[in-house]
Amino acid sequence: MLYPLLKSLHIIFVVTWFAGLFYIVRLFIYHSETANLPEPEKGILQKQYTKMEYLLWNVITQPSMLFTLIMGPWLAVELGYFGSWETLLANHWLLCKLGFVFLLVLYHLSCHVIFSQLQGGEIKYSTGQLRMWNEVATLLLVAIVFLVVYKDSLSAVKGLIGFIGFAVVLFLLIKLAKRLREGGNTK
Repeated sequence: MLYPLLKSLHIIFVVTWFAGLFYIVRLFIYHSETANLPEPEKGILQKQYTKMEYLLWNVITQPSMLFTLIMGPWLAVELGYFGSWETLLANHWLLCKLGFVFLLVLYHLSCHVIFSQLQGGEIKYSTGQLRMWNEVATLLLVAIVFLVVYKDSLSAVKGLIGFIGFAVVLFLLIKLAKRLREGGNTK
């Protein structure tokens, strides 16, 4: 009876966590674009982005991460994955997923560093750097979802090849989008 509730809550918080991560970095991009604007436009926009970032980070993204990291292990306990070391080690997909979740937490923490810098008025990253950084969450999302859906039916080699292939295509699309934004300039 508890399993459907835990699974539902886990999925909801994963979705809101990713939504927060995707949107916060977009806000970082918009915030960094204000660096070269004249006053008073610069000050007005930076004040607005600072407020939006603060609310998104503290009301949605941080709590969603916390609840995801509570519900996930609780769900795994309910399913018996943490019943013994043998059970845990036998579920390679889960260990791999936990590795990607660990990377996601590191990504989240690095976004917190950028958030803190911007809240303090420091713009340290270019919009290009932030656009690339925004795609890291996409790569982690794809890896985690495929691991959960395919579990052990997807070999590690196929998964790694697919992950690398997806990353290459994603970064090529980023370069193409940059060229299109710059009006087709190839320099």
